[in-house]
Amino acid sequence: MKLSYVYILLCSDDTYYVGVTSNLEKRIEEHIVGKYYESYTYSRRPLKLVYYTTFTDIVIAIEYEKKIKK
Repeated sequence: MKLSYVYILLCSDDTYYVGVTSNLEKRIEEHIVGKYYESYTYSRRPLKLVYYTTFTDIVIAIEYEKKIKK
């Protein structure tokens, strides 16, 4: 069974970033080191993981992510 994660990061400018991933540790590390220059979090580091939850169905995880973003 493959897990999916919805996570929330607190950015240095006191905004939040919500994402979904199948590998939470790897994705958080990518945010922290600034792997993607164009990403929302790149210029808002340092970041703090403030919430995450797991899902067994990626479709439900994506729906949950969208619900949080609203």
